[in-house]
Amino acid sequence: MFGTMQLYFGMKGPWLTFWVTVACATDMTLFGYDQGVFGGVIVTPDFLDQLQLNGKASLLSTVTAIYDIGCFFGAISVCVIGEPLGRKKTILLGTTIMSIGAIIQTASYGVPEMIVGRIIAGIGNGINTSTAPVWQGETSKASWRGKLIVIEMIMNIAGFSLSNWVTYGFSFVGGSAAWRVPLAFQFIFIFILYGTVPWLPESPRWLIAKGRIDEADQILADLEATEVDDPYVITESKDIQWAVQYERENAVRWRDLLRGRTGGQGGTHTIRRLLLGMGSQAMQQLSGINVTSYYLPTVLIESVGLSNNLARLLAACNSVSYLLFSLIGIPNVERWGRRKMMMYAAAGQCFCYIIITICIRYNELDSLSTATKEKWAEGSIAFFFLYYVFFGIGWQGVPWLYPTEINSLSMRTKGAALGTATNWIFNFMVVEITPPGIQNLQWRFYIIWIIFNFTFIPTVYLFYPETAGRSLEDIDRFFAGHAPLLVFKDREAIAEKRPQRFVEHEREEVRRNSSIISQHVAAANAVNRNKEAKEFHEDV
Repeated sequence: MFGTMQLYFGMKGPWLTFWVTVACATDMTLFGYDQGVFGGVIVTPDFLDQLQLNGKASLLSTVTAIYDIGCFFGAISVCVIGEPLGRKKTILLGTTIMSIGAIIQTASYGVPEMIVGRIIAGIGNGINTSTAPVWQGETSKASWRGKLIVIEMIMNIAGFSLSNWVTYGFSFVGGSAAWRVPLAFQFIFIFILYGTVPWLPESPRWLIAKGRIDEADQILADLEATEVDDPYVITESKDIQWAVQYERENAVRWRDLLRGRTGGQGGTHTIRRLLLGMGSQAMQQLSGINVTSYYLPTVLIESVGLSNNLARLLAACNSVSYLLFSLIGIPNVERWGRRKMMMYAAAGQCFCYIIITICIRYNELDSLSTATKEKWAEGSIAFFFLYYVFFGIGWQGVPWLYPTEINSLSMRTKGAALGTATNWIFNFMVVEITPPGIQNLQWRFYIIWIIFNFTFIPTVYLFYPETAGRSLEDIDRFFAGHAPLLVFKDREAIAEKRPQRFVEHEREEVRRNSSIISQHVAAANAVNRNKEAKEFHEDV
């Protein structure tokens, strides 16, 4: 007990959860910073001159997008290394790899070094972004889980916003410092990760899956600020053990899954759950967010016709608006539920891209006067800003949260890794096609994102069960057997609140464990009384 107290500096309950959130949020801040910083770097004259990238749109998009290929392979690697290493060691490994990539990028003098640095940094980031949400989700109460992971993704936006302001500020410095210092700035977050992750608790669910139940029970008690014999802790531990055992008894082997065999009783719906998590991440990227995250200065310069300086300033201001409006998601991710947030935000994003497409279409018409074209351009800027509002509320956090909830315990690391890998490979595709797409298709390029956002609404409505308010084991129980494919027909599957049968099951288990503990205490007291009476008679 003393060792545990010393390890966590005596912290328990909300404070312990707070520090896990600090570590995970720092990881996501680093992700956001890395995602945004290159958008400012690639419009820096010294960078383009140093790497001889002037007028080479395809090569420039490859140098930018190759980072996502590294992230993809990093995320895929977690399928192999994630379970043996555990959540903490995996994050520390990813952070170390990222630091190597950051050093190479900062010191680059040519395209080959920059590509190598971006791939290595991407591998580290892919490992981290696959693992941090899982670690957060597995160490959080059900009522806090959604809020905390949304906070993580808001810190991702904060990192993105910070990168815009750093690159804007250093654009006035000139020389190589204008882009090398912003690239080196990410070491602040790397040092914070090294300073927090090692002393924080491992995921109790991972420990139980590894048979380390006593360790897990102590962490569950510490996270609840109580003792290991608390009825709620015993109930939670047994529930996780049930999920582990059920998965072992009913899970289908990978080779059987690949052959299309899913078991006579429906198993644990492994493939379906993986696809739901991967689908949420694919939809996030196909919403068109990284058309603007990586290239907003480029879009404002080439599609809207702004100057370099004004484009940078507006991108930085937009990132602040994005950050502020995304805060709406924190209190509402549990109140509105995952389904409504995704559907309503997709509808808003679709509307924004319709208006953006119309505005840019008229901005590109040669028959209109310069003053009229400027008015249309200004209109498109307003809806780029509004797009970020809808995305920040609905699609920034939920696609990262969903794979950590929907997958079973034994598949959670793999499911989050495959979801993150899906995010990164679609991210790569979007980042790779955007510069040539804008050049060749002009206003028509934005029609693509209108269509995608529209299709997300029926997709979520038909196929995505609600996960808000449920414990991770509640979701396992829903998928134990024949869960309907078209979830909109099942009221329990789409309810925003925790279904009553799960609430009653938990109450009954806590009540039963309370009575068991009371019996144990009574029996122990009786033994002690008999022992004391015997010692008294012997003394007499």
